[in-house]
Amino acid sequence: MSTLNRLPRTTSTTGPVVSRETVLAVRNFDFVLLGAALLLILIGILFIRSATLGAVDTQLQTRVADQITFTLLGIPVMFAVAAIDYRLLGTLQHYIYFTLVGSLALVALAGQVGGAGAQRWLDVGIPIQPSEIGKMLIIIALAAHLVKQHVKLNRFTTVLVSLGYMALPMFLIFIQPNLGNVIVFSVIWLVMTWGAGLRGRHIVLLVLSGLAAFPLLWSQMEEYQQSRVTTFILVNAEVDLSALPPQEAQQLRDARYNIDQSLITIGSGGFLGTGYANGSQTQGRFLRVRHTDFIFSVIAHETGFVGATVMLSLMLVVIMRVLRAAELARDPLGSLICYGVAAVIFFQTFTAVGMNLVLLPVTGLTLPFVSSGGTSLFSLLFGLGLVQSVMLRRRVNSLA
Repeated sequence: MSTLNRLPRTTSTTGPVVSRETVLAVRNFDFVLLGAALLLILIGILFIRSATLGAVDTQLQTRVADQITFTLLGIPVMFAVAAIDYRLLGTLQHYIYFTLVGSLALVALAGQVGGAGAQRWLDVGIPIQPSEIGKMLIIIALAAHLVKQHVKLNRFTTVLVSLGYMALPMFLIFIQPNLGNVIVFSVIWLVMTWGAGLRGRHIVLLVLSGLAAFPLLWSQMEEYQQSRVTTFILVNAEVDLSALPPQEAQQLRDARYNIDQSLITIGSGGFLGTGYANGSQTQGRFLRVRHTDFIFSVIAHETGFVGATVMLSLMLVVIMRVLRAAELARDPLGSLICYGVAAVIFFQTFTAVGMNLVLLPVTGLTLPFVSSGGTSLFSLLFGLGLVQSVMLRRRVNSLA
């Protein structure tokens, strides 16, 4: 029998009262996960500051303060969510799902319009982006749904029902438009259904169906979204601009400007970087949206290969600790929740770094914990709270 299992309810009748539950909570809480995430947030704040130094735009001037504010809001929420039994949240599946759908519908009806005409935000005193928080809400709801349908997952109709479960929130996000988060929701669904036991042949069939539907999706995409994809293809095809008509050549130059600058920014960082807040590319304002989409380029420029590797290593620690929680979970619900959170962090990291290296088209997805984006950061801290909730209630005989 474990020593902890033999602990009395209090350790002393004369000293401070320490309950067995408190001892177990301290033992099970993943401080490594918390520490790695906080270091990433600190890195993000430092390099958002570097990327916005001397900014004339008043919105850019407040980016650091906004990131700190959402950090201070998100950390207590993380602990609060960790204190709630995730199984209780699973029983609230329908309420959580309709809260998500309702908030997205409200965005469609009365949301704030931002860059490129996108209608993604609600003003509740501070602007929030429901699709970001929705990632964690759909993880809870979908996990509960899949657990209920677990014995039927070998049927393709059950798989289609789970996809239909995702369809309404994905549609409401698509019309904002926000294709990046639609893709994230798709990845969440794919990873979680796979974790729940989705058959390989069903995955192949769904992928082929998705490819067949791509022309329809393309026709519904905004012009700037199509431009990102075509620019990526043309850049990697090394098109000779001199062979194009002058107007088309100039349009391509304008479209590829920032991804060219991203490669220059990363390459000029070398092994050790140019020094914090001392990058010619970042401080010279050559790189656009450097505090959000291209924050990885800023880090690589000013800290070099070494700094970028350290940052990515911390991200890997976070992902591995979340997957560890999935393995130690006491039930499938806990495992699926952790798989969903890990999928979000991994996919967004892969995508954000990939687009900075011009390996993927620009999607607008944040680099988790690092990019400027208050609601995104808040959502990720909420997700870590879910993971900690699973860890606090892991299998009693799990001593790892």
